Amino acid sequence: MTKRNQRRPNKLARPIRTKRDYDGASAVAKRLSGQKRRDSSAEQRLQSLLHELEKYDDADDDQTADLPEDNEYAGPHRRWSDESSSDG
Repeated sequence: MTKRNQRRPNKLARPIRTKRDYDGASAVAKRLSGQKRRDSSAEQRLQSLLHELEKYDDADDDQTADLPEDNEYAGPHRRWSDESSSDG
């Protein structure tokens, strides 16, 4: 029988999808960048991690840019008279 996944992906870093992934990848990138002497595979992994971190940052910026600001709220606004008053 042959194995289904004989070839591994060509990427050196997996895609970053969550904040937890981002924190882990940034810790690894910081550790790799602090090394004095890196071999070519460590340098490639560092570059790949930095690229994935940048992609996550760009995607995060795009999502926050879509949110309306407080002064740009397009929905119905409440008036002070909408609040329930206690006529007790």
